[in-house]
Amino acid sequence: MALIELSGIERRFLLGDTTVNALAGLNLSIAAGEYVAVMGPSGSGKSTLLNLLGLLDRPNAGSYRLEGRDVTTLSADEQATVRSLRIGFVFQSFHLVPRLSAAENIALPMMLAGIAPAERKQRVSQALINFGLENRADHKPDQLSGGQRQRVAIARATIMQPALILADEPTGNLDRHTGDEVVNLLEALNASGVTLVVVTHDQRMGARARRQLVMEDGRLKFDSAVDAAV
Repeated sequence: MALIELSGIERRFLLGDTTVNALAGLNLSIAAGEYVAVMGPSGSGKSTLLNLLGLLDRPNAGSYRLEGRDVTTLSADEQATVRSLRIGFVFQSFHLVPRLSAAENIALPMMLAGIAPAERKQRVSQALINFGLENRADHKPDQLSGGQRQRVAIARATIMQPALILADEPTGNLDRHTGDEVVNLLEALNASGVTLVVVTHDQRMGARARRQLVMEDGRLKFDSAVDAAV
């Protein structure tokens, strides 16, 4: 079953007097449970695609169906609800709240969703164990290593049990060993059934995905699921 279906997606930006086609006539289908790497040079449309998949941006034309539902027609509030319940984000720069502890950062999506304190506490406790952070629960982000901060970010991204994880250069600020640990965590989540879409400049990381998409000038230049079979 297709988790993501993009049809005729166009995204244009005005830069001064110039119109930039960030995404042009994009058609893409991603099945539930896939592991996809999105690659391409700077300005190719990777980040625009990720923002659109994460409902952080809207296309100028075309439709985006998520779990069979056309989410391009939803209001901003309706999109925010879908985003909080069905999509998890992992960023290169972690995006943790500095004044909150590791446990509080992980709990944040559940607080925003109105989940009861008792359930929040139980799920955070389990997440801390799952991600090897039980001894760092009360530490603020500036008291954590880069790898620990990214583990907190992944725990936060998955605490609502989303169908889709979007990762934007998730190892970009980490050394290779720590980066490999983070990739292993993401791949374990994918193995449990979560769809994983990773934007990366790292060819080594991209090669680990079961499907590679290469963007160029806002278009899909290569799709290993299609082009490798030709």
